[in-house]
Amino acid sequence: MVQNWRMSAAITPGLHAAFSYTVADADTAAALESGLVPVLSTPRVLALMERATVEALEGAVEPGTTTVGAKVELEHLLATPVGAPVEVSATLERVDGRRLEFACQVDDAGRLAARGRVTRVLVDLERFLAGVAARRP
Repeated sequence: MVQNWRMSAAITPGLHAAFSYTVADADTAAALESGLVPVLSTPRVLALMERATVEALEGAVEPGTTTVGAKVELEHLLATPVGAPVEVSATLERVDGRRLEFACQVDDAGRLAARGRVTRVLVDLERFLAGVAARRP
């Protein structure tokens, strides 16, 4: 638990980020070893969604604080080929203490390619890193 916790007033539902991304060979299931097919992989879809959640929080998180991923629900609905552009977006829907719940989606040529929910948790960066360092062998 974070001591002396103070949430930024800027972290409110409705924060949003969106960006375009072009699928590359390195993004495929074959490249990431999550399958054999040369299409946008589910692990990359998740990474893109998490990037959108982080971008949605830019400028709203207090100095010395960051967020970490805590929970993901993801439906990958459409195979997207290498070279195709996708639109990735995330919207903060709920703030529950330190828990921030986002609705995310990836669109491929106007079609829903993936949708999901990503929960991030606000943490004190220094304390978080100290806890990780203490666990190293």
